Amino acid sequence: MSFMKEFREFAVKGSVVDLAVGVIIGTAFGKIVDSLVSDIIMPLVGLIFGKLDFSNLYIMLGPRPAGVADTLVELKKAGAPVLAYGSFITVAVNFVILAFIIFLMVRQINRLRNAIEPPAPPAVPPTPEDVVLLREIRDSLRRP
Repeated sequence: MSFMKEFREFAVKGSVVDLAVGVIIGTAFGKIVDSLVSDIIMPLVGLIFGKLDFSNLYIMLGPRPAGVADTLVELKKAGAPVLAYGSFITVAVNFVILAFIIFLMVRQINRLRNAIEPPAPPAVPPTPEDVVLLREIRDSLRRP
């Protein structure tokens, strides 16, 4: 019974619940960013670089199968050995955008938090006991 009690306390802790909420929101947010990259940003980048489609960039690592279309999807279906670096470029751009957006969000949250409650002044460390004793001795020697 103590195992179940410990597990319940662990599961109900605020940090575990916060983590679960963060993972769920992060997953949904990742889908939004993925759509932003693949549906809006990458077509614009492709247009700038001459209607280049990054998702179809690859390097053949072996012989091309006969009778297969020259697209990455068809080559993968046929089991051809390909290095799909265009997919990597898309995922890398997706990561950079996601990291930048999260940075902006954390920065704004910190600004709002500081506006609501300013940061506490740095705590002054207590004076070591030997210094206090030496000051007392000094002060007692100064007295007439």
